[in-house]
Amino acid sequence: MTTEELIIHQLTERNISLATAESCTGGLIAHRLTNVPGSSAVFLGGIVAYSNELKKKLLGVPEHLLVEYGAVSEPVAKEMALGVCKHLGSMLGIGVTGIAGPGGGTLTKPVGLVYIGIASYELGQCHVYEFRFSGSRLEIKQQTADNALNLIINTLKLLKK
Repeated sequence: MTTEELIIHQLTERNISLATAESCTGGLIAHRLTNVPGSSAVFLGGIVAYSNELKKKLLGVPEHLLVEYGAVSEPVAKEMALGVCKHLGSMLGIGVTGIAGPGGGTLTKPVGLVYIGIASYELGQCHVYEFRFSGSRLEIKQQTADNALNLIINTLKLLKK
């Protein structure tokens, strides 16, 4: 069973909905989840918010966070995850933002820096994880999606049966 199949199986078995808010992965997480037959029962949808304007309009990310911390930051990943739960009505939400490269990195925010936020309304919280990946743009996107899916599995383990 693939990670995606396991996620959809567990979500379905427990009647938990999921939505994604993706920036640097460009919808890759949603793509992988929707490859699983029956995913439409629990995967509500995803928002690819690549621009700051869409992060604000579609996910409710406050502009002051984008200005103060930048789009690739812990607070923005958190607001993306919480925002997708709120705006799509899901019980779980994942927010992903990062720098896939090959350009765009700086000394303080290098290529490969990724923040993944996962929000659970049942637990009433959102955790954000920081990663530093390496490789090509595609490899960074793949590593980000792999880790996001694993975080969903880990979060499901914490939720009540």
